[in-house]
This record gives sequence, structure tokens and C-alpha cells, in this order.
Amino acid sequence: MTSTGRTGKVRVERRLMTARHGARLLDRKQHILADELERFQLRMELSRAEWEELAKEAALWLRRAAALDGSRRVEAAAPLEPAWVSVPWGSAMGVLYPEDPECRLPAAPHAGGSSALSYAAAVHRRALEAGVRYAAVQRAELLLAAELAATRTRQRAVENRWIPRLEDELQSIRRQLDAQELEESLRLRWAADRNSGNTGTTGNSAILAQDPDTRGTR
Repeated sequence: MTSTGRTGKVRVERRLMTARHGARLLDRKQHILADELERFQLRMELSRAEWEELAKEAALWLRRAAALDGSRRVEAAAPLEPAWVSVPWGSAMGVLYPEDPECRLPAAPHAGGSSALSYAAAVHRRALEAGVRYAAVQRAELLLAAELAATRTRQRAVENRWIPRLEDELQSIRRQLDAQELEESLRLRWAADRNSGNTGTTGNSAILAQDPDTRGTR
């Protein structure tokens, strides 16, 4: 058979089975990613609200400290070393995303000043930690949302284009095979009918040749 015959039929059937299995896997991945994305969206809303509240409070107490202690005292209260952030990475269905970052803050200098300045420094440290958490969960939400959209696109392509095309190709091959089988069956039947007719004619001729009365009549 040609590639469009039985060999082609087996090949297309295997590809169709692979496509259907892939569609099921993509559907499962989509549901898992959607659940994970919903979890991170909730965390993002909570962390954003926490960060915005602490940022507003820090800005408020910074203005109060600047009014009470002056800009020089405020600058002296700033740490000399930067903060460090350690970001571990989690994964869901092959998607890597930041999760539960750790913010290591430098030691606060003893700059003196009013209680407003001390409280402003403390609130700024808390706001920084909240901002790091919000940034990590926001990045995770973006990565998961992008992968979920790509998974849905791939699933639609498999279900709406690849599988129907393979089904049409398989149906076409089956029709060709049915036509070939019908043609072969008819050819065998015609051959059997011809053989049967030839056998009958030969038998009648032999009977006539052996019957003397028949010969005389002729």
C-alpha cells in the first residue's frame, strides 16, 4: 500500500491518538495553572494592600520626622549598607516563579533624634519588606498568567485545528481503503464469474462431442 493506504492510516491514527492525549494534558495543565494563579492573585491583593498601607504610613512619619528633626538627622538615620533580598523559586507545571522572598535589612544606625524619627525608620523597614513580598508575588502572578494564556492557545490549536485536520485525513484514507476493497471484491467476483462461465461452456462441448446421435443430427 502507498503512504495514503494502510500504512498512512496507521500513521495518522497514531498522530491522532497523540494529539488527543496532548489535548487532555493541556487541559489538565490549564486547570492546575488556573488554580495556582487564583491563589497568587489573592496573595497579590493582600500583599499590595499591606505594602500600600505601610508605604503611606512611612511617608507620613517621614514628613513628621523631617519637621521635628531636620533633613540632616533624617539622613543620619539611614543605614550605610544596602538591604539584600534572597528569592527562592517555586514551580507549577514547569513554570518557575519567585516565592516567599527573604529581605535581609542592615543594622539601623543610632542617630538619635525624636521618637517620630525612630518610628519612621521602623515603618520604612517594614514597608520595604512588604514591598519585596508584593514584588515577588506580582512577578509570579504575571508569569503564571502568561503561561496560562499560552497553554489555552496551544489547547485551542490542538482541539480546533490539529485534531480536526487529522480526523479529516483519517476519514479520507478510510474512504480510499473502502473504495479499494470494493474494487478488489468486484474484480474477484467478475473473475470468478468468468471462470464459471468458461467451465460451463467447456463441459457442454465435451458432452456434444461424445453423443453420437447429436453428431448425426448436426
